Amino acid sequence: MATFGAAANTNANPNKSSEVAQPPSDSVSSLHFSPKANFLVATSWDNQVRCWEITRNGTTLGSVPKASISHDQPVLCSAWKDDGQTVFSGGCDKQVKMWPLLSGSQPVTVAAHDAPIKEIAWIPELNLLATGSWDKTLKYWDLRQNNPAHTQQLPDRCYAMSVRHPLMVVGTADRNLIVFNLQQPQAEFKRIASPLKYQTRCVAAFPDQQGFLVGSIEGRVGVHHLDDAQQSKNFTFKCHRDGTEIYSVNSLNFHPVHHTFATAGSDGAFNFWDKDSKQRLKAMSRCPHPIPSSAFNNDGSIYAYSVCYDWSKGAENHNPQTAKTYIYLHSPQESEVKGKPRVGASGRR
Repeated sequence: MATFGAAANTNANPNKSSEVAQPPSDSVSSLHFSPKANFLVATSWDNQVRCWEITRNGTTLGSVPKASISHDQPVLCSAWKDDGQTVFSGGCDKQVKMWPLLSGSQPVTVAAHDAPIKEIAWIPELNLLATGSWDKTLKYWDLRQNNPAHTQQLPDRCYAMSVRHPLMVVGTADRNLIVFNLQQPQAEFKRIASPLKYQTRCVAAFPDQQGFLVGSIEGRVGVHHLDDAQQSKNFTFKCHRDGTEIYSVNSLNFHPVHHTFATAGSDGAFNFWDKDSKQRLKAMSRCPHPIPSSAFNNDGSIYAYSVCYDWSKGAENHNPQTAKTYIYLHSPQESEVKGKPRVGASGRR
């Protein structure tokens, strides 16, 4: 796969994406579309969870702010229930709120940890909510009960999580990747040392549940298959780099139809890739600020991405007076996200 080396662009919107109205006042920590319709939820460091309805008029995408709720502290993660009506959000206040978004009801607290909650996932096949925290536990919650259905000890703080039932992958602070078979959720299925040398930032389970992607702070992605007979298909590749500058890979999203994937990074770029042919399908122009989070909608016709400070250079490089937060909507062309046959072995890096 090609390394990344596009020139930075001072234009805040070099890819001419549609801008979401009334974005958060601080950096975006997660983006998720409803599984049923074009409702987009963003969580932010400004303690808010916001929802927009995304509209389409011909080729033009628009956004209508629908609702918002507050947490007491920054919100780090979100997930939709499979009904497309209910949103879960968690963060630094150590609790998860369940928000019946479209009914107008008030949010209720449904889960709690002893430290900030970094990741949440709704598992419809089990009717359980999974929460991963910096308190080094993973908890499963039956929403009809106040206490967790099960608490799983992790080797370190939860940094990333991805679920494609029956596969769940949890990335922890010590570069371990803990694999669970959700048909037996109370036991680790496999523990794998990350194929990447540096801190894990994001993981994404394959749509066919046969493996996962992992992205790290050093501009590299690992493609890992779980079956021992498939180990020859494992590889890593460099991305989100510019000469000697190396940027974090912040977000990994599989396309829901073509099963290609997008990476987004602190270099302000997002790229589309095909793991099976080991090719980059499309490199987009770099935005002037990092992309901390991104998401496809349910049919893959919209890719949402946030452009804002990602705190990778610390508080001293953050100026609240000039800092801006954007959420953009990109309509991928089929040529950008549809896989291609591999042309030869020379494309691999």
